[in-house]
Amino acid sequence: MLDRDVVEKFILERLKENKILIPKDIKKKELAEAFCQFTEDDYHEWLKDNFASFFNHYNPDWYWIKEYVDKHKTASE
Repeated sequence: MLDRDVVEKFILERLKENKILIPKDIKKKELAEAFCQFTEDDYHEWLKDNFASFFNHYNPDWYWIKEYVDKHKTASE
């Protein structure tokens, strides 16, 4: 899902800005991959939480959802 090369570049820049050194036994690519996995795991949990909230914990309020859809449909047109 995430562009690993972009994430690696981002991490290296942020570490440099904050004067944080990567230990020699951790490869940059492996660090970027671990960070991507961490971020993607968190993202999926965030989606699950928001899904439950949006659909009223599996008891959807379709009237509210329709209003929300309509409100955002007109905003994007």
